[in-house]
Amino acid sequence: MFGALLLAGCERRVAPPVAPPPEVVTLTVAPEKVVLTTELPGRTSPFLIAEIRPQVNGLIQKRLFTEGSDVTAGQALYQIDPAPFLAVFDNARAMLTRAEANLPAVRSRTKRALELLAAKAVSQQEGDDATAALKQAEAEIQGWKATVETARINLGYTKITAPIAGRIGKSSVTDGAIVTAYQPVVLATIQQLDPIYVDVPQSTADLLRLQRRLADGRLTRDGNGQNVVQLILEDGTKYPLDGTLQFRDISVDPSTATVTLRMVFPNPNGVLLPGMFVRTVVKEGVNDKAILIPQQAVMRDPKGNPMALIVNAAGTVEPRMLTLDRAIGDKWLVNSGLAPGERVIVEGLLKARPGTPVKTVPLETTPAPAR
Repeated sequence: MFGALLLAGCERRVAPPVAPPPEVVTLTVAPEKVVLTTELPGRTSPFLIAEIRPQVNGLIQKRLFTEGSDVTAGQALYQIDPAPFLAVFDNARAMLTRAEANLPAVRSRTKRALELLAAKAVSQQEGDDATAALKQAEAEIQGWKATVETARINLGYTKITAPIAGRIGKSSVTDGAIVTAYQPVVLATIQQLDPIYVDVPQSTADLLRLQRRLADGRLTRDGNGQNVVQLILEDGTKYPLDGTLQFRDISVDPSTATVTLRMVFPNPNGVLLPGMFVRTVVKEGVNDKAILIPQQAVMRDPKGNPMALIVNAAGTVEPRMLTLDRAIGDKWLVNSGLAPGERVIVEGLLKARPGTPVKTVPLETTPAPAR
């Protein structure tokens, strides 16, 4: 009787329900066109710079500019006492006039001496002496002309002018100061700030990597705006005007293993000042078949290597080791490890186990703005 009751109880026992597979959100990998950029720090430097030094010795009579103002090319900056140079100039002109006044008489004597020599009325020596005297008088005139020109140049140097247009800094001398020609101490410095240079160091390793990608066809040059550069100021704001990549230096700095990139930016409002620290956004090229996945889809194994979980054709979870290039916004650019059409798990990673089946739900995405 007891056995019959036990058998009846076993017959009423129901098998436990099978748990449904966990639900995960997946993204189907699809290649897309991405403009790759790199952000490099740099510093601004003047487009043109001129250090003002005197070219003659003398006394500064007057400073003719306002410190910190904009000056034009040819504008007078300092006036050196011109009196001694004017005296030298006047003396040289007087000596030139004297030499020119003697020339007609010497020329006439030479002409008569040559006529008498032809008539054998004077000796050959007297004829040669007359010819030499004429040449000497003409050479003396040329010498005094050069002296007059030198005196005129030195007199002009007493007014120190701006060789370039730009903004002039503080003056190192005041009225009444004694200056010497080509002295080591500059009187003032003029810097042209519009446009302005930005010099950026780029490591040779990055340069070689970029060249290798271009050679392998993973990157292509975009002819439209390839040399256009953007600028980020020290406070993190974007500079409103784009610049142009002018050239890449051909020499490597052995102390830093970098080459210098020089960019030119318009600076009409004077926002950029020499020596300012900035960051530049430089276009490397275009990857026509870039694979981007959300950053939350990437995990790390115990050794720190990046990996992702995908759902294979059988509907089960499969781990994939990845090679990442860089972060672009909130996504990773994947170099290798994923193929177009594969489904990467983006949400529900904690519920997914390698080798177990899962239920997939496609991720709803909106197109990212072009970079």
